[in-house]
Amino acid sequence: MKSAAKRRVVAVLLALAIPAFAATVHAWGDIGHRIVAELAWRQLDPSARAEVQRLLKADGADSLADVASWPDHLRDEPGREALGKATGPLHYMDFRDGKCHYVPPRECPDGRCVVGGLEKYVAILGDRHASTADRAEALKFVVHFVGDVHQPLHAGNRDDKGGNDYQVQFDGKGTNLHRVWDSQMLYTRDLKWSAYADRLAAEGPVKLPRPIAPFDNPYAQWAEESCEIVAAPGFYPDSHRIDDAYVAHNLPIAETRLREAGKRLADLLNKTLD
Repeated sequence: MKSAAKRRVVAVLLALAIPAFAATVHAWGDIGHRIVAELAWRQLDPSARAEVQRLLKADGADSLADVASWPDHLRDEPGREALGKATGPLHYMDFRDGKCHYVPPRECPDGRCVVGGLEKYVAILGDRHASTADRAEALKFVVHFVGDVHQPLHAGNRDDKGGNDYQVQFDGKGTNLHRVWDSQMLYTRDLKWSAYADRLAAEGPVKLPRPIAPFDNPYAQWAEESCEIVAAPGFYPDSHRIDDAYVAHNLPIAETRLREAGKRLADLLNKTLD
């Protein structure tokens, strides 16, 4: 078995291989988004799965995992740069108070936040009068944004660009807190995304938090949950060092969020496409 030190080296090397823009855009990185998509795929009802397959095929894709990170790369896709720019604000949300209370006009003006992004693209996905191309595109956004809203630092309440401006040391290397959460902690398992999904699926059904009254908007609750994780004592290490104790405490939290995202994505697709 590899030592903790060796696993930290693997994490750092893999993180350094990520393009520099990843830290400012991605949530979970490719590995986390693929895990969420795969966990959701395994929990789809037959009718929803058939419709997902039809939409993926029409889009030239083979699996949910293959399209899970597509919205993060739009600005690099010829002819889609404008869409990437327009949808950029839909990947995250900044809470404006210390209590993680979602107030739409304040946190999501004109629907330009991850909650608004989910509302928009779930509606398109469920519209049987919309074109197949539009619905296939909406599916990719829905898969991605469900992952985004469950990454705690995509719905935080600090003015630091989701932890990108909070510099930390991880295994003696400089990085930032966002990158630690979107990929580096996950890489300490030293697993490929498919094996990681197997590991999380083997834990059995995840117990979801109870709905928070009086919300009729589950996406807002998912964002509030993320904000509360960020606001917890110790999430931002005062020492600016990510040590073994920090990973031991927070990696299970990150993995629970991945499992919750997979379950909620499956439930959302089952409801929308049934």
